[in-house]
Amino acid sequence: MPRRLAQLELPRTSGWGGKRPRAGRKRTGDRARVPHVTRPPHVGRHPVHATLRACADLGSLREGAPFNALEAAIRTAQRTDFRIVHFSVQGDHLHLIVEASDRHALRRGLHGFAIRSAKALNRALGHRGRVWGDRYHARALRTPRETRNAIVYVIQNWRKSVPGAQCLDPCASGYWFDGWRGPRPRWALPPDEPPPTRVAKTWLLKEGWRRCGLVAFDERPRGAVD
Repeated sequence: MPRRLAQLELPRTSGWGGKRPRAGRKRTGDRARVPHVTRPPHVGRHPVHATLRACADLGSLREGAPFNALEAAIRTAQRTDFRIVHFSVQGDHLHLIVEASDRHALRRGLHGFAIRSAKALNRALGHRGRVWGDRYHARALRTPRETRNAIVYVIQNWRKSVPGAQCLDPCASGYWFDGWRGPRPRWALPPDEPPPTRVAKTWLLKEGWRRCGLVAFDERPRGAVD
């Protein structure tokens, strides 16, 4: 018969090894980072609101050179299976509303845009190194109300932080937006150049959101300052 071995007790350690409080890479700033988890499946009929946040040492993205670089990157990021329909460039972050045929097209389109825009910003600013401070954040828009709220949030985003902001944001795609309520004032006419964005193809972004009402020129997102 084989001999039974006695169960031995392991000595207690000093606590090294394993998961520890406050271990790992330290968070930069007060904003929570986008978690490195598997992203949910993407359904082609759902538009996506994506956000990219820049590193703190780049300055304002709304200045002439960085904004021109981002607008050019948006223009060249368009694909048959990936489209940027709306955008706004804020001081330290960028909002996009995009369409993609499937999960692979969404990932490839956003990753490709992040790389292309980072290289363009580095060239424009004479900067080297990392440009985007975190992974892109993406949220699917599944209903007409969600889609309308996202459109207002993106193209009217500057009204959240600029007291008394008038006209349209010069660093957003609102000039080419065709869902404004009422006739266009002179200051809301689009420029002569073609838009860097593409026309929506999903029902939600093309027609569905309109069921909740067109957008007023002075409408502000939730949380906007007075």
